[in-house]
Amino acid sequence: MKNFDLVATSAMGLEAIVAKEVRNLGYECEVDNGKITYKGDAMAIARSNLWLRTADRIKIKVGEFKAYSFDELFEKTKALPWEQFLPEDAEFPVSGKSVKSKLFSVSDCQAIVKKAIVERMKKAYRKTTWFEENGPLYKIEVSLHKDVATLTIDTSGSGLHKRGYRTGQGEAPLKETLAAALIMLTNWNPDRPFVDPFCGSGTIPIEAALIGQNIAPGFNREFLSEEWGMIPESVWDEARTEAEDLARYDQPLDIAGMDVDHRMVKIAEENAFEAGLGDLITFKQMRVQDFTTRKEYGVIVGNPPYGERLGEKKAVEDMYREMGRTFAPLDTWSIYILTSNENFEKVYGKAATKKRKLFNGFIRTDFYQYWGKRPPLAEK
Repeated sequence: MKNFDLVATSAMGLEAIVAKEVRNLGYECEVDNGKITYKGDAMAIARSNLWLRTADRIKIKVGEFKAYSFDELFEKTKALPWEQFLPEDAEFPVSGKSVKSKLFSVSDCQAIVKKAIVERMKKAYRKTTWFEENGPLYKIEVSLHKDVATLTIDTSGSGLHKRGYRTGQGEAPLKETLAAALIMLTNWNPDRPFVDPFCGSGTIPIEAALIGQNIAPGFNREFLSEEWGMIPESVWDEARTEAEDLARYDQPLDIAGMDVDHRMVKIAEENAFEAGLGDLITFKQMRVQDFTTRKEYGVIVGNPPYGERLGEKKAVEDMYREMGRTFAPLDTWSIYILTSNENFEKVYGKAATKKRKLFNGFIRTDFYQYWGKRPPLAEK
């Protein structure tokens, strides 16, 4: 089976986690800013789309070259073997972006790349007229960075964060990919209790349940490349069968989500049922300062309000202060909080064991990590 140059795109700060996921699938990879590159066949494309919890999308890299002029962009694009990827009836819109490059007009770059591909295809398919473009969709992107042009085809379609279970959401929903990354950055395993005290529409608890039962996050959705002739239907069938076989549906879980807003609790419950996990997660309306537990060695992952808006900061910091007092007795629990509030440690009342810079959309945040006592070996 033919090997492709693959790119898993990633949010800033999550590259190492995406790379670890790619390696866990069995593919050697290289890490760069915002992307992880590796080689793989059609099965790798299917498996990557189904399994990568923290990547944004999977692309095929068709070519990469220096381009200082429009002529150079045209000729080098035309020299690439597009007919190996695009059938004669392919619909192939071209999008683009340009950063720190001489060719800064994105619309001109898109038009030139489109024209170059058409010229290449005309020769390959022995056509003199325009292409109908009434077949499967191939989304092509020309990305220019420091005068290096990279030409890719998107295999995912909708971003991989769109798992298909979100029927409703709140004002500032956490992307599913970031929620999965937050969990993967903790010491949680499915044998330990898991709590999200600010669950909103339920994304973090739902992602925890998917991880806990080893359910492929893309299992219940479709991908753009499923329509392509170069990836046989049998490949997708095999990849989905593998995902079904690897799921641990009998793994018991102790996962809870809480939110102060009863409407969000209802939405979270609906989303969990849509994901097929409704019986596994307990949701309830509760303020964080009312949380108590007799369980031990649990993990708390929270994405509380940040107090970004004018007038909200004091109320949010008061809540952080109460949260610090509430969690203080939980010495066997590990606590992980994502916030952009730079006063967090001071207000919470304790310095973090470790913190990690992450971006929640365009908001720069820190992931504050407070590690609890290790469970006794016998209980592991």
